[in-house]
Amino acid sequence: MILYNARIITMAEKIIENGYVEIKDGKISSVGDMSAFAYSVTADDINAEGKTVYPGFIDIHSHIGVWEDGLGFEGDDGNEETDPATPHLRAVDMINPLDRCFTEAAKAGITSVVSGMGSANAIGGTFLAMKTAGSKNIDKRIIKNPVAMKFALGENPKSVYKDKDTAPITRMATAAIIREQLYKAKRYLSDMEEYERLQGTEDEVDKPDYDAKCEALIPLLKKEIPAHFHCHRADDIFTAIRISKEFDINYVLIHCTEGHLIADELKEENAVAVVGPVLCDRSKPELRNHTIETASALNKAGIKIAICNDHPVVPQQYLSLSAALTVRGGLSEDEALRAITVNAAEIAGIADRVGTIEVGKDADLVIFSGDPLSAIAEPDMVIIDGKII
Repeated sequence: MILYNARIITMAEKIIENGYVEIKDGKISSVGDMSAFAYSVTADDINAEGKTVYPGFIDIHSHIGVWEDGLGFEGDDGNEETDPATPHLRAVDMINPLDRCFTEAAKAGITSVVSGMGSANAIGGTFLAMKTAGSKNIDKRIIKNPVAMKFALGENPKSVYKDKDTAPITRMATAAIIREQLYKAKRYLSDMEEYERLQGTEDEVDKPDYDAKCEALIPLLKKEIPAHFHCHRADDIFTAIRISKEFDINYVLIHCTEGHLIADELKEENAVAVVGPVLCDRSKPELRNHTIETASALNKAGIKIAICNDHPVVPQQYLSLSAALTVRGGLSEDEALRAITVNAAEIAGIADRVGTIEVGKDADLVIFSGDPLSAIAEPDMVIIDGKII
């Protein structure tokens, strides 16, 4: 299939004013200007004259398929509120790919999401990246698993455990639980490496007893995945950075609601932030400084940002509307689009597959006649893995 006569926003530092995209076997096989178009058009090809093609939109922090639409407890698999440290839990075992919100998201041009557990626990488990359409089997829709280890600071763990007569009920305890588990995992990894190093020698030692929690944290300690820290308030943001430095792990600041108050200092730390939800009220104390200007302030400070909806806090299909609100808050339109395409892909570690229109990438495309950041705009067409959905 070929899309031709289209304006193409590649998000790869190039705009093609009149070009084409060739798709083969679910991948982008060729991209170029119409001046170099050397194909014979067939009935399967699409004349996109007057339309603009963008990479499929990406939400890097969502709980889609976790709190299922229209269900109560039966569809609520977001938080295992029986243990504040659950790094061994996996999003792949909790997401229902048949949740109708995936269909709504795909129709709105959101082609990929990073989804997982909520923020009840100090350590929640691993998030994954997946397509919003395709097989009914989630394993066949996964882009990357795991993407990150979820941590939560501040109000959420405190409010969950305060009535359970167990820690954490303070910010100190939340941080202490995270440190304790990371230290155990670090020692476990060291013991495992020592066992493997000495195996078969006269100094051979016993293999450490299997520990599911420590095993789950090894990819984080080896910097194969980052930590995603739920943090709204400035002090919680700095706690996330402090812990990350202590254990030499990569991190992403999720929500970063008060980031605009500390943008210069976050730049000094080379922080990366996922801002959102943008379209929400100040529903709890740590959101009292929420503003649609946060993304702009961070961007102007030189911090790489992405935008999230935190579905179901804001329904997944309104991601582009959230991006539009950040433009009202001072972010440029180009940076807003980057925040839901290439930036999101790079921060999630899936830029080898999605986020830009380049040869070899997945054929995830969204086509608009109008401005994709308009409140009334709808895609003319959405393509995921080369299929018109």
